[in-house]
Amino acid sequence: MIERIFDDENRVLAIIIRKDFDKDGIEFLTPDDYPMQMAYMHHKKGHEVVPHVHNNVKRAICHTSEVLVIKSGALRCDFYSDEKKYIKSVVINTGDIILLVAGGHGFECLQETEMIEIKQGPYAGEKDKVRF
Repeated sequence: MIERIFDDENRVLAIIIRKDFDKDGIEFLTPDDYPMQMAYMHHKKGHEVVPHVHNNVKRAICHTSEVLVIKSGALRCDFYSDEKKYIKSVVINTGDIILLVAGGHGFECLQETEMIEIKQGPYAGEKDKVRF
């Protein structure tokens, strides 16, 4: 299952890939104008991806996106608008993946939780975020 979290203006705040989602082939989950692209891929045995390298392409990234991969545990994700208004909360569990696209967010570990965070870098410390 693919789940999208929206703010009051129908803007996507997050995209969640639940651990039980399955679809043959490739499905891109983000439009081309997102600073972080995400796709789901499921290929049959023997499928080959042609060897390749990626070209150097300058990109201007003005907003940090984050991907969280939940290895174990459960995490409550609280979503906020850019104006810091609470929108809703969603629980993310073992095996789920979430792309945080826009707005604000906070987390509470509901169990001991192990996760991997992926985002554009380098991390600029406190210049990267406003806590509220």
